[in-house]
Amino acid sequence: MTKAVVTLVSDDLLHRKNVAIEVLRLDLIHPVISGNKWFKLKYHIREALQQNKKGILTFGGAWSNHLVATALACAQANLASMGIIRGERPATLSHTLQEVQDYAMQLQFISRPAYANDAAIIPVLQEKYPDYYLVPQGGQSHLGVLGAAEIGRLAQMESYSHICCATGTGTMLAGLVHAALPHQQVIGICSLKIPDNENNSLNSFVKPYASAPKQYKIFYDFHFGGYARKTDELIRFMNSIYQQHELPTDFVYTGKLFFGVMQLVQRDYFQPGSRLLLVHSGGLQGNRSLPAGTLTYL
Repeated sequence: MTKAVVTLVSDDLLHRKNVAIEVLRLDLIHPVISGNKWFKLKYHIREALQQNKKGILTFGGAWSNHLVATALACAQANLASMGIIRGERPATLSHTLQEVQDYAMQLQFISRPAYANDAAIIPVLQEKYPDYYLVPQGGQSHLGVLGAAEIGRLAQMESYSHICCATGTGTMLAGLVHAALPHQQVIGICSLKIPDNENNSLNSFVKPYASAPKQYKIFYDFHFGGYARKTDELIRFMNSIYQQHELPTDFVYTGKLFFGVMQLVQRDYFQPGSRLLLVHSGGLQGNRSLPAGTLTYL
């Protein structure tokens, strides 16, 4: 792992609103195990080794960043890896699934309805593969949260009023909330189209890690249609912030994060003098699913 970089974003809107934004570039810490993935996998891999497991079994879709990171991390730890893939096996594997096979991950494809039924499939897999340590999708577990809580060690966290991140499973958000200081609020920009209420699955997962009710806030209106969905507006924004700030983003998570935060700045959500840290959680390989020429920086 190389040292993460913190970069300052200079923008006319930020100057007018007297809001400072810095970006923690987790996308630069490793060419493959990029972004937040290492943090969410760290303690799972340690636990698999301590339990003398043969390997790790985990879950993901055809363009899953989590699968790529898991496959290489396991190979480097001398662990086998197995990926349970959402959907039927296609005639041609995605670039992502070809890559995980290059790292010796075994693939098993299951139907989308079966994949969505965790309560039914997980016990079956645990019984069938007792020598494999099971890691939930995206590392969503207490161990994943503990690893994500260490992200803050890469920046001078105490100097920020807000910590902002993209949110899918909520694992990184929960980790940042768990590590947050009393004066800070953690902002999650949700990439999934889910109901905005106190009892949704995302909020229910994160809430136990908060020391105060207002320590975090999740925004649900920047998903651009749902998980892995996009619009022309989002793509234009992603190209624009790369041209202006040399910040590459992905359309599943970080593009929506940057868009959402800039919208919140425009709406005066942040008080003048606020200092924000945006966590760039990596995931850029997912952009390979886009048609050539969609993004100017591919």
